[in-house]
Amino acid sequence: MSTITRRSLLKRAAALSVGSLIAARGSPVFAQETTIKVGTLKLIHGITPYFYSKFAPAGTTIEVIPFESPTDGKDAVVTGTVDFGIYGLAAATLGAAAGQPVVIVGAACNRGMAIVVAANSKAASITDLKGKRVGIWPGSTQEVVFMDRLTAEKMTAHDIEAVRVSFSDMAPALARGDLDAYVGAEPAAGISLANGTGRVLEYPYSTPTGSLNMVLTASETMLKTDPARVRTLLKIHRAASEYAMSDKDAFVTMAMQRLGQQRRSIELAAPNVELTWRIDDQFVTQARYYGTQMLARKQIRALPDYNRFIPTTVLSSLSA
Repeated sequence: MSTITRRSLLKRAAALSVGSLIAARGSPVFAQETTIKVGTLKLIHGITPYFYSKFAPAGTTIEVIPFESPTDGKDAVVTGTVDFGIYGLAAATLGAAAGQPVVIVGAACNRGMAIVVAANSKAASITDLKGKRVGIWPGSTQEVVFMDRLTAEKMTAHDIEAVRVSFSDMAPALARGDLDAYVGAEPAAGISLANGTGRVLEYPYSTPTGSLNMVLTASETMLKTDPARVRTLLKIHRAASEYAMSDKDAFVTMAMQRLGQQRRSIELAAPNVELTWRIDDQFVTQARYYGTQMLARKQIRALPDYNRFIPTTVLSSLSA
């Protein structure tokens, strides 16, 4: 074969390759290729996003970014560092009340809280925590719920010694004797139960907030400019939540892998976690009540505009 013939063949092959690439870019499959970034807390009830890839449509990649702090998760959503974020209702309400463009697009988790005392503690009820060192993460959903429980028992924050502790440090702090109790998030309670250093004093779900805890959020800009992405994520989120709740072994195994905890700790924590997705009338009522508690405790200066904060009409159209 002559050199001229080889060059002609190479040029033709190159032209065909470029043409194929252009055609591929114009095809529906190529156009659907996208990455969705989701932030979540390093907690068992923030595990749902790790199942998203199983239900993502072809061409969609899920990138999960873990956060230690609910506020960090909220800020990541507001700044666009992530497309969606799962964290406590407290952080979301705080952002919306301050005028930040954060919106709740789905429920994420009910329960997942526990008031834990040392295994040898004589405390039989919340009233027995008077004068005790209680670990609390300031600005968390757990803090507001716990303060509401104190009010129900005719107590105030002045009746306890509140100690600022992150969720991941609560179980170790109790084990060391640095705390008498903590208001924690799973799997902290499961860890304390598994290693024998703590016992559950109460699951604090008797307030009007009920068991509402973590939420799925996006920025208001995302909701307005890219509703298709929100619709896609909501479908994935629903499927992942229902799958994780229907397959206990998959749930426990994933939590062990992502949180680095022993199976026994996760198995003890799992029954206190309900992964969910649905926003209904009860959800909205509980969320609104929760906001009034934050306002009463001067954690926010004004209530959020709930029609914008929980845009049920828009979400209903996306779920249709």
